[in-house]
Amino acid sequence: MAKFNTGQSFADGDTVTGAKLNNITSQLNIYTGVISEQTAMVATVSTADQLLIADTDNGDSGAANRVTVQKLLNDTLTNGTYTNAQLSGNLNVVQLSTLGTISSTRGTVGILNSTTGTIASLNTTTGTVATLNSTTGTIAGLNTTTGTVATLNSTTGTIAGLNTTTGTVATLNSTTGTITNLSTTLAGDLTISQGTATVGTRVAVVNTAQEYTAAHNFNATTLVSGNSIAWNLQSNQVARLVLSTTGTMADATNKVDGATYILLVTQGTGSNTLAWNATYKWAGGTAPTLTTGSAKSDIFTFISDGTSLFGATSKNYS
Repeated sequence: MAKFNTGQSFADGDTVTGAKLNNITSQLNIYTGVISEQTAMVATVSTADQLLIADTDNGDSGAANRVTVQKLLNDTLTNGTYTNAQLSGNLNVVQLSTLGTISSTRGTVGILNSTTGTIASLNTTTGTVATLNSTTGTIAGLNTTTGTVATLNSTTGTIAGLNTTTGTVATLNSTTGTITNLSTTLAGDLTISQGTATVGTRVAVVNTAQEYTAAHNFNATTLVSGNSIAWNLQSNQVARLVLSTTGTMADATNKVDGATYILLVTQGTGSNTLAWNATYKWAGGTAPTLTTGSAKSDIFTFISDGTSLFGATSKNYS
């Protein structure tokens, strides 16, 4: 209900003046019933709709002012501080400067820019972060489960942990910053297309000389004995062959120019012979003869020009 100022009185025969009427209504209080008893608004609230608001700059005596929904939200969100905002629907952010934690379950963050601030944690489950830019700030943890980070740029800041399960990071650029941990569970390729890669002790760079502190080797595989013996060099760079019958080495597949291959041939029954396809080349043009005797072994080492295999032999191991 409305409460009128009852301190103003009129004597019999008094003239009703504007000033006296103003005294009656100047301390008018509007109670909740005045609002709740009104007809509910059916149409969707738009940014151009207007509200009455008490402007604290005018004190208690000032009249209420009208304000649009757009201005109300713009001013309060720009000038206010919100320690925790929870939204159940999609959150679409055009530009966002500095923030502590932003979490998205299935929404979209269009552009997230940080100049010198800190993003403590950015988590997204299935949403999309189109562009994430940081100039000198710090992103402590960036986690995405199935979403997409189209472009992630960092100039001098630090990304402590970048984890993705099945999502896509289209472009990841860092100039002088540090990515402490980059993890992906996908079996995709990681390509360094240009520039110089500096890595720790657990990664080898293919175009840089390496010094290893632990053994690196090919797993030895076994070829199948028979009349024609196949050798796929792509998956059998170091191979064993136990002869159970006389056979012929067929033309090996997937030869690579400059690659080396090793074949250990062991007699199974003791007196088998092994012929070689014409793509196997030998010193003096004569193929070697296998050592006979059960469990006797010969080692053949090859280097390829991409078409042929040029071999050398070490014989009679037992």
